[in-house]
Amino acid sequence: MPQALSCPSMFTPGGFSPHLHPSKEGEHDSLIFQDGNLISASLEALIQHLVPTVDYYPEKGYIFAFLLSSRLFIDPHELLSKVCHLCIEQQRLNDPVPDKARIRKFGPKLLQLLTEWTETFPHDFQDERMVDQLTDMFHRIASCDEIYWKKMNQLLQGLSQKLKTLHQGDESIVRTNASVSEKSISFKSKSPSIQTRDILTVCNDPYTLAQQLTHIELERLSLIGPEEFVQAFAHKDPLDSTKPCFKDTKKTRHLEAYVKWFNRLCYLVATEICMPAKKKQRAQVIEFYIDVARECFNIGNFNSLMAVISGMNMTPVSRLKKTWAKVKTAKFFVLEHQMDPTSNFYNYRTALRGAAHRALMAHSNREKIVIPFFSLLIKDIYFLNEGCTNRLPNGHVNFEKFVELAKQVGEFITWKQVECPFEQDRNIIRYLHTAPVFTEDDLYLASYESESPENQPEKDRWKSLRSTILGKA
Repeated sequence: MPQALSCPSMFTPGGFSPHLHPSKEGEHDSLIFQDGNLISASLEALIQHLVPTVDYYPEKGYIFAFLLSSRLFIDPHELLSKVCHLCIEQQRLNDPVPDKARIRKFGPKLLQLLTEWTETFPHDFQDERMVDQLTDMFHRIASCDEIYWKKMNQLLQGLSQKLKTLHQGDESIVRTNASVSEKSISFKSKSPSIQTRDILTVCNDPYTLAQQLTHIELERLSLIGPEEFVQAFAHKDPLDSTKPCFKDTKKTRHLEAYVKWFNRLCYLVATEICMPAKKKQRAQVIEFYIDVARECFNIGNFNSLMAVISGMNMTPVSRLKKTWAKVKTAKFFVLEHQMDPTSNFYNYRTALRGAAHRALMAHSNREKIVIPFFSLLIKDIYFLNEGCTNRLPNGHVNFEKFVELAKQVGEFITWKQVECPFEQDRNIIRYLHTAPVFTEDDLYLASYESESPENQPEKDRWKSLRSTILGKA
């Protein structure tokens, strides 16, 4: 049914290892290890562990895990402020005569940290305070060596381009949502001219439609920042009652837009099935979407697969017994079995692991496509977030949970960065984005008009809908 919102390389033997050891003097008492793994620490100790020095640089995986989940306890601009303050203090950057030799050793490490931050979490730098602090730190170290000016400009140009891309994505979402809101349709206004344009007149090849759905999925996934998974469920830190909840709808808009896309696809499928007056045509549309769902499964596009299946399982569609009697349902039942929710979606999770393994071994973008069933991914991440936000009895942050969340989100980052290998068909994509869809009431009315109600509750609802929508008794 429609949803309601309720980089692995960093975590492989060649990248991040959770076996983090205290690297700075004074950290032994504040970072807690178990079997060589960092499992907890105070927030201040974790911030200190993020700060590079002349002789120390945090592991890549630590940086990602901490920058991702620390926002549950501290706003990104406050975190950057603390990091900058510690750098200035420890490297004595405010001294009247800076130690240029020391800064030349420290500068590359600071640049690397800030570069990783801007590349992985560019959304954070939509806050002007972040950019101001970034620029201030650059000026402090750039005066010691001209090469830093060049690197600073490269980083800022790259960040500017990323922010421009994000802004364009935001504008695209606004345009699409406006177009969709203008294209809703009532059963009452259904006309022959509208009925002549359906999915089969736009695209009658299931594989092609599955490819275009994959285009839309990957485009929308690419806009979702990793931090959105954390910010969607952020709440007040119980140890700091003065701070408001760090939750801003603007910071989760891409995630929420993606959920809306899933819901729209569900309703579009149901509308396309309920629209035709003749059951033979309805059966033809159902069989077409079954084939589309199968192609989505083969591609690795599990989100569109589930949306299509959910649309066909909506009650206004599933109750059309006479229509389904004309459908060859064997393939549909196989797909339903793959997406069966029992045992916590065991069958789907097995298929997802298979697709993820294929992607790791892939030699082409076609084989790298993994688009997870997003509602379930959100559910999994929600429970991981809960573990991250719950402090330990001693007040420490549970860094072990930070690592678990980072692994899940890191895998998602890899999947969303895949470039779609299929040729884009703008006419099909435009149709998928803007084709009129029925509301839930209109779907039920269309269903009852096609195949009469079978019981008293259905008859009562049909009578009510006819009165409300059609103005008939």
